[in-house]
Amino acid sequence: MTGGAGYVGSVLTPQLLDEGYDVTVYDIMFFGDDFLPKDHPRLNTIRGDIRDTKYLAKVLAGQDAVIHLACISNDASFELDESLSTSINLDAFEPMVIAAKEAGVKRFIYASSSSVYGVSDAPEVTEDHPLVPLTLYNKYKGMCEPRLFAHTDETFTGVVFRPATVCGYAPRQRLDLSVNILTNHAVTNGKITVFGGSQLRPNLHIQDYVDLCKLLLVAPKEKIADQIFNCGYQNMSIMDLAVLVKKVVEEHFPEKAPIDIVTTPTDDIRSYHINSDKIRRVLGFQPKHTIEEAIADLCRAFGDGLLPDSMTNDWYYNVRMLKKLNAA
Repeated sequence: MTGGAGYVGSVLTPQLLDEGYDVTVYDIMFFGDDFLPKDHPRLNTIRGDIRDTKYLAKVLAGQDAVIHLACISNDASFELDESLSTSINLDAFEPMVIAAKEAGVKRFIYASSSSVYGVSDAPEVTEDHPLVPLTLYNKYKGMCEPRLFAHTDETFTGVVFRPATVCGYAPRQRLDLSVNILTNHAVTNGKITVFGGSQLRPNLHIQDYVDLCKLLLVAPKEKIADQIFNCGYQNMSIMDLAVLVKKVVEEHFPEKAPIDIVTTPTDDIRSYHINSDKIRRVLGFQPKHTIEEAIADLCRAFGDGLLPDSMTNDWYYNVRMLKKLNAA
């Protein structure tokens, strides 16, 4: 699993181990790996860069499947040096796919993003909707998809999923994603600032994302080969998310009520309403964890002291951490 020490990886890795898999995490470790169960006999953690194709090719030998999560993640990350994101999110991708195929990997699962749709006023955005990237992040995510399918065949199965914005608690927490941002502000500052508010965003609880990865490892080849699947749950406007966060946080921390919601203009106009019928129809996959659960999980984590210095510690914020590390 590339990026196995990231936000999703920190939840997925221990669950794969619990299910009996041998897991190799290949990660550049920008955020460390102390939160992974490193003493587990079936976990192999390797500090590696996906741009180092020679080293990666050695690691891929003997692997049955690849879950490719590694990337410079989220649109704002392009405040960083553009070459960092281009080299990791685009240039390294096809050489990695070729190396995986040559190493005998049977299945390659690629985490794309529903942000590839950019802005759409279509009532339902399905997988065949045109891609209208607004940033290099979602442009590159979309460009990698056909580069995977260019190498698939009877012996090498490729599948792409386009997850919605992820939310909820993880051992390697991110607090720079919409639901998580709003919850952090409500709990820590007693006030929620909404940028814009009318933009529609699809959301996905981190456990549903993890469950989908586990399903794609075992789904019949003929159902997933060369397929693209949207996966989202609860398309909501940013303002509706803020109202829900206010409600849940006030329930968990009644002493913080009333939490104010303040609106301010934004230039982040990404807005789309994704349709996830295909994945339910083809694979029977239906997300079952709500945004409300994600907010409640975060509230419990705050209450248990698991998210100290949540506004000031760069570790929770991808762009801030990469700038601090001067990543290149």
